[in-house]
Amino acid sequence: MVDSLQASMMVASSGLEAQSTRMRIVSENLANANATGRAAGADPYQRKTVTFDAAMDRAAGAQLVKVKDVGVDSSPFRVEYDPGHPAADKSGYVKLPNVNMMIEMADMREVNRSYEANLQVMKQVRSMLGMTIDLLRS
Repeated sequence: MVDSLQASMMVASSGLEAQSTRMRIVSENLANANATGRAAGADPYQRKTVTFDAAMDRAAGAQLVKVKDVGVDSSPFRVEYDPGHPAADKSGYVKLPNVNMMIEMADMREVNRSYEANLQVMKQVRSMLGMTIDLLRS
């Protein structure tokens, strides 16, 4: 029983770590939602994405979640006409990041819920381990 509780804790721990990385990436995307290029016609900040992968931990006998890759979103940049902007090209257009605030906020909410779910698993496992120790003492 203790082995299965340890495996549960390892799975939840890997989920916490993966969601923490995802939260950092979403936060970075939100922080750079209006970051244009530094020079005229330069590309702006490009939205980052996180890809997860399952990894088997043979010692625990459990599938853990790991961050497979932090990539970039290849969707096109938004373009706005603003000839006075320092990053405007010769035609007066400025490339803006391909960050959609609504998508990022939805991702942030999903990350928060996943993180909380993994945290609850950790709390429950800890409680069950405590009860097991109490039973062994009596």
